[in-house]
Amino acid sequence: MKKEDLDFFKNLLTERLTELLSHADSTVTGMTKPKENFADPTDRASHEADRSFELRIRDREHKLIKKIRNALERIENGNFGVCETCDEEISIQRLKARPVTTQCIDCKTREEDMEKALGI
Repeated sequence: MKKEDLDFFKNLLTERLTELLSHADSTVTGMTKPKENFADPTDRASHEADRSFELRIRDREHKLIKKIRNALERIENGNFGVCETCDEEISIQRLKARPVTTQCIDCKTREEDMEKALGI
């Protein structure tokens, strides 16, 4: 992969990581506020549902943060953009769509087909 492509992906991933980490900080700050007392049980249930939804989103973001850090590590190690299954190059189009990917589209498709067949 060309150096300018690697620089593009490094900047893209670094910006996304910074954005996700700032969301995590705001969630922690929001969760440490004093508990609100709701007289109406419906308001309390709505508030708890909102918190639960936000925590699920943050959990997904936490997993994405790990993937981004792994992708940045692969850039530094010189194996970014190489499929971990077949050792072929991953297309730039696929990396632009999903920069944290570790598999080319053919290997990922085969893996998903196998999971579907096995019912995973």
